[in-house]
Amino acid sequence: LVVFIVTAPMLTNSIPINLPKTEVVAPPDTKDPLVVSIDGSGKLFIGQDEIQPDLLESNLQAAKAADAELRVQLQADDQVDYGVVARAMAAIERAGITKLAVITAR
Repeated sequence: LVVFIVTAPMLTNSIPINLPKTEVVAPPDTKDPLVVSIDGSGKLFIGQDEIQPDLLESNLQAAKAADAELRVQLQADDQVDYGVVARAMAAIERAGITKLAVITAR
């Protein structure tokens, strides 16, 4: 077993391969995600702009129409009622957004 553990990594590196040389390619520009925030009192924000909860879905649908690859980050104060966060997440889903990150503190 010890011999196998020592020799196995060498077997995977024993095939000589000349990889092709290429120019360095910059990664595609990634747009910043749209940030949806919920503060400690339950107020909703898109970016820095406060919005009414019933307008969240329509605003996100408009943003999704403008950018099919829209990514959303949801951040909520830890004092916010779970129901408020769940309603926001449901609005994000109904708006057709599939790329959602929920931001937490470490």
